[in-house]
Amino acid sequence: MKVISVFNNKGGVGKTTLTYHLAHALSESGKKVLMIDADPQCNLTIYSLEQEVVHSIWDAEDSFIDEGFESSKERIGSIQFGVLNANTRSLHYLLKPTEEGTGELEYLPPPYKISKTLHIVPGRLTLHLYEEKIASRWTDAYRGEPLAIRTITKIRSLAEQYADEHGYDYVIVDTSPSLGSLNKVIISTVDGFFVPASPDLFSLYGIRNIGKALSAWKEEFEIIYKLISAEKRHSFPEKFVTFLGYTIYNAKKYSGYNNKWDLAHAHLNYANQIPVIIERCIGEELRAHLSRELLAEPIGGTLVMHSHNTFPSMAQHYHKPMWQVPYAGNIEAEHVNTLRGATQRYIDTRASYIAFGEALISRIKLLD
Repeated sequence: MKVISVFNNKGGVGKTTLTYHLAHALSESGKKVLMIDADPQCNLTIYSLEQEVVHSIWDAEDSFIDEGFESSKERIGSIQFGVLNANTRSLHYLLKPTEEGTGELEYLPPPYKISKTLHIVPGRLTLHLYEEKIASRWTDAYRGEPLAIRTITKIRSLAEQYADEHGYDYVIVDTSPSLGSLNKVIISTVDGFFVPASPDLFSLYGIRNIGKALSAWKEEFEIIYKLISAEKRHSFPEKFVTFLGYTIYNAKKYSGYNNKWDLAHAHLNYANQIPVIIERCIGEELRAHLSRELLAEPIGGTLVMHSHNTFPSMAQHYHKPMWQVPYAGNIEAEHVNTLRGATQRYIDTRASYIAFGEALISRIKLLD
């Protein structure tokens, strides 16, 4: 099992859209996948689940988040708590005992099953409260304080527990564009991450920021690792996160310019700078498994590079990957004509994402 993340310091690059479709493609390729929504904005949850489903999950656990986990558990009694915990719960609910510093859950609630091979642990808008707790306990980690260690490794340990119970091949953790405490502990404890980038100035600076942050985070984690006992080190992954590469995503296609990526000249100029910035700003030890040739090329080449226009909006509306939208049984009247003229193009996106997933897996295998 590998835990991976899709991350960029710049928002608006289609990160959640890519994460959602990658997870579906991997699951349709015979892999068993868990998505964990660790973005406090909950975009992956919104993409994946009907609003009524999200409301029912959140509503049932409101008191545990707002009034306290242990007090709410005592108030409803063991039988009702057993019923509550036997249903899908949000990531913040799972983290709440650690946030409060109380005992851990005896067993994990089941993830939400989107399909037989694709599940999700939904996000929750209150996750910023856990981020505040990470920040407040960070210095305690240097002293090996057990609760602090548990706090900064809990999301990783949840991924491992769920994988042990359900047999996942991949766990994909969705994150916000922030470089704050929450993403520090997520990105630093996954096995690998890759960057979706727009061919523009802002993505170049986003990658530079990621490189600086990774360097600082690696140093902090190495100090903690050296200071704590061998017994406590088992909570951390064997090595610091590895960079898997980048992909250009959601770029507008210009077919008349005769270049290998069908990008406008200005966009091509920025796209060509991405591997240069990566080589300059992301430490060599974090990308040592990638040859210079692999580092220079986007993952999967042009497979998912170009914009799908309104297709992702339709996918989110129907809570299905783009290639399944034409087969949705509840197509609304105003979308019928739109889909009629583009059905095959929706369906054709599947092959591209399946191949992209295979290209990503080939890089993940290099980690072994």
